[in-house]
Amino acid sequence: MTNFFSRIKGDKAIWASAGLLAIFSFLPVYSASSNLAYLYGDGSTFPYLVNHFIYLFLGFVIMFFVHKVPYHYFVGLSILVLPLLIILLGFTVSQGIVIDGANASRWISIPFLNKTFQTSTLASVVLLTYVARYMAKMKDKTFTFKQSILPLWLPVGVVLALILPANFSTTAIIFAMVIMLAFIGGYPLKYIGIVLGTGIVFLSIFMLTAKAFPELFPNRVDTWISRVENFTNDEVTEADYQIEKAKIAIASGGVTGQGIGKSVQRNFLPQSSSDFIYAIIVEEMGLIGAFGVMLAYLMLFFRIIIVATKANSVFGKLLVIGVGLPIVFQALVNMAVAVELFPVTGQTLPLISSGGSSIWMTCLALGMVLSVSAKRQEEIQQQDEQKVADEDNPLEILSEAI
Repeated sequence: MTNFFSRIKGDKAIWASAGLLAIFSFLPVYSASSNLAYLYGDGSTFPYLVNHFIYLFLGFVIMFFVHKVPYHYFVGLSILVLPLLIILLGFTVSQGIVIDGANASRWISIPFLNKTFQTSTLASVVLLTYVARYMAKMKDKTFTFKQSILPLWLPVGVVLALILPANFSTTAIIFAMVIMLAFIGGYPLKYIGIVLGTGIVFLSIFMLTAKAFPELFPNRVDTWISRVENFTNDEVTEADYQIEKAKIAIASGGVTGQGIGKSVQRNFLPQSSSDFIYAIIVEEMGLIGAFGVMLAYLMLFFRIIIVATKANSVFGKLLVIGVGLPIVFQALVNMAVAVELFPVTGQTLPLISSGGSSIWMTCLALGMVLSVSAKRQEEIQQQDEQKVADEDNPLEILSEAI
């Protein structure tokens, strides 16, 4: 065991935060999956707990092996994987079948495993790595909007256009992170303004077209458009029903909560173990549990910023920000939905909600962050060893004195 822990590199606080969130997740998942157990199973929540353990175990295996890869390899991998990812996204959004009662425009089935995978989660990591690579490559060059259209904005636009029909919230998070990376990377503000304006115009045209010709988009467009429209009015929808139940759960939690496993609203929330698991946490563990989860994500945010600050290369800094911060943003969005600050988005609570795609891609992103941190630690260790070697070498000391 000691030998195993000695092989773990990178920021220990990030490892600890991820591990604590994962261990903690078993309590709300075990409790919140009871409604699914009675609706689709034999009433036992144990299979859901085992399934969640398998997802987390595979996720941490991914994190371990990825953090061993020198992060500069991600430059080439992003270029190679991006075209394949675009094809995969096109295949995903073109599906018209139904998986587990939900439209399949967000998932693909994994052959032989009887599992599904949400391709947009992989797209986020790959695209932001690609953008970090481009901005790092251009750090000593003069940006021109015309020259950046094909190598930068065309891939970004294609990927976002393929994700948008099925998943507006993921599209918005990725777009916001791309803009942030462009700003940090020194992309001129006037060009960022052009990109923002173009994005708003495209989104408006898309929404108007989807409303006028709904048969053109046989997927989840109507769902997320109606969620945005109904967020500010009094029309009762399924999303409003979930929000009301989530608010009841939060209100009944109080300071210390109803007790672990004693949630009532888990029986009424359709997505109690995924999208609205934060409401179940507050109901069972009160404000103590609510703030505890928030502090864990804030600690993760703080350490990600520290790793980005200490990275020696521009690509390392941008990579950490690009793949690390969306994890925290996604968590904040999930919490904001539960308290009705945002419309229902379908974003899970990273490392806590049940579901394989989110867990695996979160661990992949954290592994990349840890790869940058591990490289920095390796350089510091080499410098210390060299300093000790120089101090022990009398000829070196004599040469410095001369």
